[in-house]
Amino acid sequence: MDIERIFGGSPVWVVVRLVVISIVVGIALSALGLTPGELFLKIDFLLQRLYDMGFRWVEWLIGYFLIGAVIVVPIWLIARMFGGGAKKQ
Repeated sequence: MDIERIFGGSPVWVVVRLVVISIVVGIALSALGLTPGELFLKIDFLLQRLYDMGFRWVEWLIGYFLIGAVIVVPIWLIARMFGGGAKKQ
């Protein structure tokens, strides 16, 4: 494999570009009042909220499933016992 192809150019210049871009982004975030610690806390909070929303979605889905199953399953059982067993040709 070609190392320049992997990095997208000369590795030295890629590192230089990444350092310069990181400094510019760091200045911009600092101007917005964000510190590295605060940024990690906000990312942690975001991930926690996404995790919580995922489980709330599962709880919501299970709740609607149970409400529907209270009606659907008994009707299906009755239909199977009283004629649903006959095979169609």
